[in-house]
Amino acid sequence: MCAIQAGQSIASTMGFTALEGLPMGTRSGAIDAGLVLHLIGEEGMTVAEVSKLLYKESGLLGLSGISSDMQTLLRSDRPRAQQAIHHYCYRIAREIGSLSVALGGLDHVVFTAGVGEHAAPVRDSVVRQCGWLGIALDTSANQRNQICISTSHSEVGVWVIPTDEERVIAMDCVESLR
Repeated sequence: MCAIQAGQSIASTMGFTALEGLPMGTRSGAIDAGLVLHLIGEEGMTVAEVSKLLYKESGLLGLSGISSDMQTLLRSDRPRAQQAIHHYCYRIAREIGSLSVALGGLDHVVFTAGVGEHAAPVRDSVVRQCGWLGIALDTSANQRNQICISTSHSEVGVWVIPTDEERVIAMDCVESLR
């Protein structure tokens, strides 16, 4: 996640690598650094094994024990799938709170990419947890995957904007070549 002010990133949930921040499909997201020390020192794992665990076997996959795919988890009635979704949504809501502090307030929340564009239940959960920020979700618009999914009386706009990473990369390449 990224806090953007006047078109510039001022804070992000990522750290030195993309492993930090939010849990992803297979990446752990933020963890206690002491866990890495424990896995190596007490469990005898090698650095390569810990790296594989944190990058390839954690996140939604590790939490659910089922899949790294949000749509699969949303269709599942297994408790671990529901716990993984809850943790994922909680972490997003928690980071929205943190990033709103960095911004000194919040004008808009934008959901994008795979889960943000295609998982209405995730957006619903996140927005409900952020209601204290004055965010109000238009449930019908959210279910229909409309672009604007906040109510007219919401103090914060909530948007679903499709990702076009290839276009941004191409534009950056053209700019660099100039």
